[in-house]
Amino acid sequence: MKPALAGLVVLVLGAGAAMQTSPAFAQDLQLRPWLRNLFSPRRAERVEPPANVPQRQQPKAGAPRAKAAVRSKPAEPASPPAAVVEKEADARVVLVVGDFMASGLADGLTTVFAENPAVRVVDRSNGSSGFVRDDYYNWPGQIGPILEAEKPAVVLIMMGSNDRQQMKVEDAREAPRTEGWTQEYKKRTVNFGKHFSDAKLPFLWVGMPSFRPGSMTSDMLALNELYREAAESSGGEFVDIWEGFVDENGAFISRGPDVNGQPVTLRAEDGINMTRAGKRKVAFYTEKPLLKLLGLASPNATTAAPAPLVPAPGSTDAPLTPDTIDRTPPMLLGDPALDGGVELLGASLPPAGKAARKIEEKGEPTGASPGRADDFTWPPQRKAAEALQNDTTGSVAREN
Repeated sequence: MKPALAGLVVLVLGAGAAMQTSPAFAQDLQLRPWLRNLFSPRRAERVEPPANVPQRQQPKAGAPRAKAAVRSKPAEPASPPAAVVEKEADARVVLVVGDFMASGLADGLTTVFAENPAVRVVDRSNGSSGFVRDDYYNWPGQIGPILEAEKPAVVLIMMGSNDRQQMKVEDAREAPRTEGWTQEYKKRTVNFGKHFSDAKLPFLWVGMPSFRPGSMTSDMLALNELYREAAESSGGEFVDIWEGFVDENGAFISRGPDVNGQPVTLRAEDGINMTRAGKRKVAFYTEKPLLKLLGLASPNATTAAPAPLVPAPGSTDAPLTPDTIDRTPPMLLGDPALDGGVELLGASLPPAGKAARKIEEKGEPTGASPGRADDFTWPPQRKAAEALQNDTTGSVAREN
């Protein structure tokens, strides 16, 4: 610091100290506000905290720090549930049986027919059931009383996700998908389908989708073929939903297009259960064949689709009969009488020339005319002929 500047600082500080200790300085502070503000903090620098805002307390030494809040991924907006109308007393029953996947199918169909008072969806699924553990829930023994109680118009079956386990065949236990296991499983599915054919009930057998575990997905592919055979052998229809839950390479997907084509989450975090959008998509695959069996044109239709009207003959709605029109019969192009001749053009060829007969009889090609496109002689025949003619003309002229 320069000596002059340092001396000035010392002088000011000393004067300030002397003024603070003298009575005259105190009086000057009262009389001169600008002098008081010179040695006091500015009002803008004194920031008072708001009265209603709590002060942040410093954490005590050794106290554990609170974990920072983790921002979660915003949930997808859920579509508003459809308004459920009161069902009619004589509403036709759509019965759904099977395991927990069938329960999701029933939820999706309930949404489809929510506004139709003439159709009622009944869920008689058992989440942990299947065809293997008949000691837990015996579907062949339970389906008869269920049909008698519900009196359905159409039945939908979706079952098999719990059947990847050992099955008791007579006195032995067969591992999943062995020869003995597959034959017994096929017999049980076929017999289950016969319950509906014997009752003369139309039914749809809905196939299994893919799952996140790879071994489970391969097993479902094999079981779907057995379900297809069981449905077709009993007069039912198999509904394949596989393509709706895999990508273009056939691999499992948890997100995909919904029934409106918008990308949504179709499967739960476990890769097995369905979300609300996934359940609706499963129901979407069954919607068209189900409406056909019910005889409805749309999910909200309450009556059967009207048959095309056939108007009675002579009525105003009957199509008009076209008037009789005299038409000239078509003439054959091969008729020689069109021009008064006795044969068609080209029936007789003109007499062939000498060159043509030479080609026909001996197969010898004729020479090219001088100057023609096929004249490849060298030197060109036209120039040679002209030169010969010029020579001949010149010699004649010289002789004369």
